[in-house]
Amino acid sequence: MIDGVATKELDRHPDERGFFEEIIRVSDAFFAEGFGQLSHSFMHQGVVKAWHVHKTQVDWWYVVTGTVKVALVDVRAGSRTEKELNEFILGENASKPTVLKIPAGVAHGLKVVKGPAHLIYVTSGEYDKEKEEGRIPHDDPSIGYDWVQGMPITNKNIT
Repeated sequence: MIDGVATKELDRHPDERGFFEEIIRVSDAFFAEGFGQLSHSFMHQGVVKAWHVHKTQVDWWYVVTGTVKVALVDVRAGSRTEKELNEFILGENASKPTVLKIPAGVAHGLKVVKGPAHLIYVTSGEYDKEKEEGRIPHDDPSIGYDWVQGMPITNKNIT
């Protein structure tokens, strides 16, 4: 596993009405970097969002509906896991409901394999495009990840 990446499997408490599960507590060691912002991303099936990387911000991702394939690559120079790649399935088709922690300096992206998908994510800081947001092209040859596998990326406008 990439250094600093962590998962937290959730305890789901179902009954005849549905279920209840806690996602993150302020007291979780998993959440030590703390709260900055809560965001929601809605995505259609087949959407790919890659690659993003943050300078100091930590992300925690939870997929409410749909299924996404997440890919992470350590782009931190000198990291003991530099250039390592990890993949995760989050959402409805995952083996267990899970929150994924993505540390600063780890490039991350996702592909919606069953949509639509709703991603809820917490960040350790407030969004600041100038200070935090880094982009790497989805087809960057130094990473060499194939986002097209299984479903082609389309640039069609959705109306």
